[in-house]
Amino acid sequence: MSMFLTYDAENYEYILQPAGYGLLALLLIGLLLSIRLFGKNESSVPMKTKQLVFCAVSIALATVTSFIKLASLPFGGSITLFSMFFVSLIGYFYGTKTGLITGVAYGVLQLITGPYIYAPLQVIFDYPLAFGALGLSGFFRHKKHGLVIGYIAGVTGRYLCHVISGYIFFAEFAPEGMNPLVHTLSYNLTYILPEMLVTVLILYIPAVYQAVGQVKRQACA
Repeated sequence: MSMFLTYDAENYEYILQPAGYGLLALLLIGLLLSIRLFGKNESSVPMKTKQLVFCAVSIALATVTSFIKLASLPFGGSITLFSMFFVSLIGYFYGTKTGLITGVAYGVLQLITGPYIYAPLQVIFDYPLAFGALGLSGFFRHKKHGLVIGYIAGVTGRYLCHVISGYIFFAEFAPEGMNPLVHTLSYNLTYILPEMLVTVLILYIPAVYQAVGQVKRQACA
């Protein structure tokens, strides 16, 4: 494992090595190519190309806005400038499969740009699974108010992944006398809920809702 990760005993975390970054970069490229191969409208090469472009742009926008942090918590998690929305948007555009792949790709990119590895298995929950869950928005793409409901579903999926990770791997950090499950439920809610609520309020602004609808028509044309 030392080729990809080394353990920093002083800070109780694993540090990615160049080989580890290289492996993650290859994984990210593979995920993006899988969107091209297995995405919506497989018989249409132009459609698949457009779809890949929209997915890549959404990942780029989510990454940029993830660096704009309105608040950060000491053990991971932050309130960002709508970064989760840009990822969940792909599920709303192209369906669950493409949304999940895009979310996992974004999770891998988050691991590359800001890794926090307390335990190797913790990485699975906090990065590919958590951000991949944002693609659950695809289940609601044809429903009334599907944009908002899908976004809430995706964010809820991400929240549950972080809760599971927190309960399994970070229970020791719960304040003395506090149930670890209660701690991880409340801790993750403090940054997930504010961003979700503000985003939902903005999405219900008629001009914003109509603009997203227009982008969706262009993305799927």
